Amino acid sequence: MKRSSTGGVVRATCFLSGRVQGVGMRYAIRQVAQDFPVTGTVENLDDGRVKMVVEGLPSDIAALEARVRVVAPGRIDRWERYDCEASHEFVNFSIHR
Repeated sequence: MKRSSTGGVVRATCFLSGRVQGVGMRYAIRQVAQDFPVTGTVENLDDGRVKMVVEGLPSDIAALEARVRVVAPGRIDRWERYDCEASHEFVNFSIHR
């Protein structure tokens, strides 16, 4: 993944709450992620939330999030996001679990 002079690759961990499991949310997120130069994972959590970990340029992550909010099946009532330094551990964007 390329770094730019205006900002490097970051990691965003997002927790989505609402009607987000059993509606194809993980598959929709993976499909959207394929349109952006990002890597990461998406998975269902035992507490009913969906967790998305995505690494990329901040502008690409923001664009991915915006598109997910528009095309996501189900209903996202809450979107929590936590940013940190990228680990570069991912080679693509995949569904976990």
